Amino acid sequence: MGWFKEMLPSLCHSPLNCKQLLRSSLILMGEIGGNDYNHAFESGRSIQEIRSYVPLVVNVISSAIDMMYFTINFQKNGGMQEIIELGATTLMVPGNLPTGCVPFYLTTYMSSIEEDYDCETGCLIWLNEFAEYHNEMLQIELNRIQERHPHTTIIYADYYNAAMRVYHSPSEYGFSGARVLEACCGAKEGLHDFNATVECGYPPSRPCDDPSSYANWDGIHLTEAAYRWISTGLLEGPYTIPPIDTSCISSPVTTVSLK
Repeated sequence: MGWFKEMLPSLCHSPLNCKQLLRSSLILMGEIGGNDYNHAFESGRSIQEIRSYVPLVVNVISSAIDMMYFTINFQKNGGMQEIIELGATTLMVPGNLPTGCVPFYLTTYMSSIEEDYDCETGCLIWLNEFAEYHNEMLQIELNRIQERHPHTTIIYADYYNAAMRVYHSPSEYGFSGARVLEACCGAKEGLHDFNATVECGYPPSRPCDDPSSYANWDGIHLTEAAYRWISTGLLEGPYTIPPIDTSCISSPVTTVSLK
């Protein structure tokens, strides 16, 4: 949030222009929390302990949203300060993606117990349940924020279900069924073509021939092809709450990403 405040004057140059910019912008808040959970899992923390972090992460997201309504300082002409209200009126807050479908996690927590996996997708059930728990807690908090700021539109972006349709029906979205749970770039070994010691971009890793046929790029991050389907699901529906009325977007709209 501090970086956003520092950057904002370079985008609009005056308090009035900044307020107008934010009023006409869709502010994308995040996705926030993914790296916090990733680091905890990588450190070997238990799922019970990591679940206890969810209220803390959601509170950080909530605080960042509230700060969009507070004030910011502009340094001008020899240190003169003008204090204005930020003025954001439309914010989109993404939930977490389905962690249990990520090659890194599928490799790290590979299990011999068949019941640990979703029989339709091959994703790890308990990790996806964790992502759903975060998303449920986030939506509860977003409803509270909306009540505090009734003149502002708070949009929940359902990254989870927008992505899950790709895992349920990969061929329908242009992905190979065998590759949807594999990394495009990396070690190219093992069940999910992932090895944490061989990072994408460093020898002996190598990329796949056709990234557009993969949902995952490097074992952690999705490919552009996967994100295209997620963004389509957000803009055209039905994966935002409330729905985005694209018929209202008839003139250029500025999108400001706060990540």
